[in-house]
Amino acid sequence: MKIIIVGAGQVGGTLAENLAQEYNDITLIDISQRALQVLQDRLDIQTIVGLGSHPDVLVRAGIEDADMLVAVTNSDEVNIIACQVAYSLFHTPTKIARIRAYSYIKPKYYEKLFNHKHMPVDVMITPEQVVTDYITRLVAQPGALQVLDFADGIIRLVGLRAVANSPLVGHSLKTLKDHIPQVDARVAAIYRKDRALIPSGDTIVEDGDEVFVIAAKKNIPIVMSELRKLEKPYHNVIIVGGGNIGYRVSKALEGRYSVKVIESSKERAEFLAEKLDKAVVLNGSATDRELLLDENVDRADVFIALTNDDEVNVMSSLLAKRLGTKKVMTLISNPAYADLMQGGDIDIAISPQQATTSSLLAHVRKADTVSVHSLRRGAAEALEIIVHGDQKNSKVVGRKIEEIRSPPGTTLPALVRDGEVHIAHRHTVIQSDDHVIVFVVDKANTSAVEQLFTVGFTFF
Repeated sequence: MKIIIVGAGQVGGTLAENLAQEYNDITLIDISQRALQVLQDRLDIQTIVGLGSHPDVLVRAGIEDADMLVAVTNSDEVNIIACQVAYSLFHTPTKIARIRAYSYIKPKYYEKLFNHKHMPVDVMITPEQVVTDYITRLVAQPGALQVLDFADGIIRLVGLRAVANSPLVGHSLKTLKDHIPQVDARVAAIYRKDRALIPSGDTIVEDGDEVFVIAAKKNIPIVMSELRKLEKPYHNVIIVGGGNIGYRVSKALEGRYSVKVIESSKERAEFLAEKLDKAVVLNGSATDRELLLDENVDRADVFIALTNDDEVNVMSSLLAKRLGTKKVMTLISNPAYADLMQGGDIDIAISPQQATTSSLLAHVRKADTVSVHSLRRGAAEALEIIVHGDQKNSKVVGRKIEEIRSPPGTTLPALVRDGEVHIAHRHTVIQSDDHVIVFVVDKANTSAVEQLFTVGFTFF
């Protein structure tokens, strides 16, 4: 696939890295030669210095025969114009834009603005909202390391750390059904000391394993209780940072939780106090020990650090944990920091690039991919794919799962058929129009998964 990415910042760079690993033809445009050089030194991509909304720059990048344009600069306007130019002059099939300003995406404006008559953006990505949704799911599911929804939220994949003395720890996976006979669930993958295990019925769950389980959303708490003691629902939440993400998260949570927001800028704190209805806004530094003690940080159920400074997020989170906060979630933009920090005093390291990249990948994937979630810092993926075709032109339709030649490290743990969740087993037969959930522990095999679900030409 030939893809042009406009913007070599954190989002564009992470996306280029993900797509280049999958043998796509990637060209990256940015006004900064330095930013491009850093990426070109370690990735097999082409780079063009220039403004990605200029037609001549896009031509140099090969827009005339590109399959997709992804505009993810820090300027909404540059992104929108790049899509407009790609559509009007070059008829680029798919145009994706990063849009941050809420004014553009207000419901009363959105449909009138973004269409082929006016602003031809096929897919709009709002990173701040993507991260907000990710965090609110984590807060709503205490004890989870990752929470991923599929099929409009009726089926859920949860990653969690198995803990000693839990019902399933020390036992084989085939005993799960004996423990909870009223609930159908499946373990999609297990990571042990950062090594992926493909689970089978004889796999023994060990203390400390990172386990990904899938079930109907309503059944997830019961399944989680087999691997660790269920945590009580959160009530008291402290949020550090009132920027775009901090504000959105505070707004999303203040109606259901007792929320305090700590913001270092007096001007921004005043803005937050005016815009938020129930949250308490405090002007101060989250690394101020006395401030945290005064605000009863030891009684907080969860501390969420969301400033745009990794060091402030990490240091305030470590301080909060040592002062008694039960759970800390920390926004970390630097991938190296995120890998080092998660699993120690920091319970959950949140990567904004990974969350945003996940929302973009579904539009790059072949077959009829509805959603993609990037996992384990991009090493693994969970995909929702709609099955098409019949027994003549499909490699999966009409076949039992045990008969399907899945790529190595791939599991098909569940599917949704006619709006109902079905946990997949060896004898489950795949039908056309099923929404199949596929877990790929090694993303290098994603293209083989796409080929598996691509129908032959006779289908058309």
